[in-house]
Amino acid sequence: MNDTLLRNWWLLAARGAIAIVFGVLAIAWPAVTLLTLAALFAAFALLGGALWIFGAVKNRRDDRHWWMLMLFGLVSLAVGVLATFNPAITLLTLIVLMGANALVSGVLDIVIAIRVRKFIHGEWLLLLSGVASIVFGLIALLFPLGAGAVMLATIVGVYALISGVLLLSLSLRVRAWSRINAGRSSPAAGTI
Repeated sequence: MNDTLLRNWWLLAARGAIAIVFGVLAIAWPAVTLLTLAALFAAFALLGGALWIFGAVKNRRDDRHWWMLMLFGLVSLAVGVLATFNPAITLLTLIVLMGANALVSGVLDIVIAIRVRKFIHGEWLLLLSGVASIVFGLIALLFPLGAGAVMLATIVGVYALISGVLLLSLSLRVRAWSRINAGRSSPAAGTI
């Protein structure tokens, strides 16, 4: 898992960029209809899921824990497909799907952060992103109808922005750490 994350730091960056775009769109258009919010969320979940599945498949021979990436990707993809093929779902169903996706995403982010803490400085960013996801997921599941669609769009947008910034920051740290350690482990690194 550690090598997979180091070699594929761009997965974190891409996931962060997707979250930021989604967050900006949700905040910029807080009065969007439920249908538009569902479409934005579906795109976010589908793209994020596809990235994690790609990373899992690419590294399945080198990483015995590749299935964790695959699990996250499949859950995210399934939620995205549900939101895509049933765009007229009720507000309650959409909120529950978003909450469940955020909970699974948060738990997996925390598991990955704990696994790589000895190898990567800045893993707390992924841990914090996981905590933010879990908090959002719990709020969405515990109080699904506590806010209207406009408030939901704003809350989702803020959550996506925070997660996106944290994931981008972590990806830059992982990239830098990967380059530093690649130089140390190469045969030429020990020679002058």
